[in-house]
Amino acid sequence: MTAKRKIRVLVVDDSSFMRKAIQSMLEEDPAIEVAGLARDGAEAVEKVDSLRPDVVTMDIEMPRMNGLDALSAIMRNTPLPVLMLSSLTEDGANATFDALEIGAVDYIPKHLGELSCNIMRVKYELIAKIKAAAKIDVKNRPASRKASYKLHPPVVPQGIEKKFVSQKIAIVAIGASTGGPNALQHLLSMLPHNFTTGILIVLHMPKNFTGPYAERLNGICELEVKEAACGDVMGPGGVFIAPGGRQTRLKRRGAIDVYLSVDDDPPDVIYKPSVDVSFVSVAACFPGRALGVIMTGMGQDGVEGIRAIKKTGGKVVAQDEASCVVYGMPKAVVAEGLADKVTPLDSMAGEIVNMV
Repeated sequence: MTAKRKIRVLVVDDSSFMRKAIQSMLEEDPAIEVAGLARDGAEAVEKVDSLRPDVVTMDIEMPRMNGLDALSAIMRNTPLPVLMLSSLTEDGANATFDALEIGAVDYIPKHLGELSCNIMRVKYELIAKIKAAAKIDVKNRPASRKASYKLHPPVVPQGIEKKFVSQKIAIVAIGASTGGPNALQHLLSMLPHNFTTGILIVLHMPKNFTGPYAERLNGICELEVKEAACGDVMGPGGVFIAPGGRQTRLKRRGAIDVYLSVDDDPPDVIYKPSVDVSFVSVAACFPGRALGVIMTGMGQDGVEGIRAIKKTGGKVVAQDEASCVVYGMPKAVVAEGLADKVTPLDSMAGEIVNMV
């Protein structure tokens, strides 16, 4: 019996310590081998051409040629899955979003402190993302959607201006992970300015990333987008991004007012924010009046939250496999028979508008 071929990884970082740390973590998994190491973007481009790895981990800030320029060259000449190593700063966040638009499939938070205090979790995330990235066919992925998408919004049915408190679907709750930043950018940019249903977005994203991401979306979309804060009121047409590193829930104040609660409870869940945690609160606040949307992402976070939405009479839309970067979260929802509609990304805005 022929042994299964290992996933070959090229590690790119200007720090010798980081190169060795990443190599050591990856080589502990029998399914992965480090095909090579590179100290900067120029060396990375050369080694991609000579070694033909399956996946590249790419630092952003490097001398001679930075990670974004190297990524552009790789996607132009030898397209393959690239994971960015992203510093947990606002500048690091914006550079990461640029990388995702250029063609990177995902990112790994680069936090030196985590290597010493929580190395097992860092290793688990790194290996899981390497394995997910190796399955992505970047040559056949849909082209990156970097332009303004306001030019061709979906047809808005008559009556969309109906009152927030009386409409059947009062909230759209969206969950995503790997591939989510670009997919959500595309989806929200297609929603019309008079979309009156409140939207809560839960995206697996670290602290310090969700604020810049919300600002980025706000500059592109017709709707107002902001990072959720404790006490924000969920109202017509507002779009809230759940903050990274914490949990976001909806809570009811009286018969009509619904506000956002942001805290650290529970402290021991894998995902912060968690789609399940947020969606369960959505189901409780809006029984029968919630639309749950599950988009591209790795893992199964969201299944229980979607189940709660369905159990209380809500509706569910899942992104289809062909338009997902990673068909994990939507696949789990579809496999449980919870999706009312399974739709391509390009059709999702129209489906959402029609369902509310």
